[in-house]
Amino acid sequence: MPPAFKRVALIGKQTPEIAQSLRALRDFLRTRGCEVMLERDTAASAGEGGTAAGYDAIGSGADLAIVVGGDGTMLAAARNLARHRVPLAGINLGRLGFMTDIALHDMSQSVGAILEGRHTVEERALIEAEILRGTRSVLRTVALNEAVLTKGSQARLIEFKLTIDGEYVYRLRADGVIVATPTGSTAYALSAQGPILQPTVPAFALVPLNPHVLSARPVSVSDRSVIEITLMHAVDARAHFDGFALTDLQEGDRLVLRRSADSIRFVHPPGYSYFTMLREKLRWSKAVGNKLED
Repeated sequence: MPPAFKRVALIGKQTPEIAQSLRALRDFLRTRGCEVMLERDTAASAGEGGTAAGYDAIGSGADLAIVVGGDGTMLAAARNLARHRVPLAGINLGRLGFMTDIALHDMSQSVGAILEGRHTVEERALIEAEILRGTRSVLRTVALNEAVLTKGSQARLIEFKLTIDGEYVYRLRADGVIVATPTGSTAYALSAQGPILQPTVPAFALVPLNPHVLSARPVSVSDRSVIEITLMHAVDARAHFDGFALTDLQEGDRLVLRRSADSIRFVHPPGYSYFTMLREKLRWSKAVGNKLED
């Protein structure tokens, strides 16, 4: 029986420690009849010779990309492959692993099941972001987790105005604001007391960072909305997206956010459950005394 994904790309966290896991996974995939592509930087960091491929080649040629590392490694891969719609599976070698849900000790069993067609595919929304300075576009990018407007190195509040579909929402002095996707609701936004959004919920979470008024609370809005944040006053401010793209901002700059036409597809092995993952990662229902809560 041919594998469900014939041509598989491997993308790993760029540290020498992953070399053994990558080699084991590569060899396993070959025994299952897969053609294996190694992402160029991954191959270099793992000391692997032979054929290596850039993200464009992976995007045009791979049926599946398997990411070995943590959520940061998955974020980088997802951003690079978003427009190609290559499905992604993740093997967790990081700390939490909200997106890399296959445990290292289950690697062969879980990947084997995926190759046998026993898997589910889940669509995850992306934010499309643009920074406008007057009529000029300063930056266009996408984010899987979040777009963040925040103060820079100066320890002073910034002031911004936020509108949704052209309707005024508020003008706020704060350290900044996070606009998170459902995927990103368990990342930076969660640490700022934002809501957890199930991945299928068509919404973005708006989470103020240390606002100067107690009444400014997180709010969820439709992901069909166009969110515009105008920087009104700041000594030093910047915007960043998934912790990668970073741009210094000037007063009057506008950050325009909407749902991207592209999306990310995550491939999960049999038995994957979003709420089981939350229980494990966030330590819900842990033992009270010597008795587990139901």
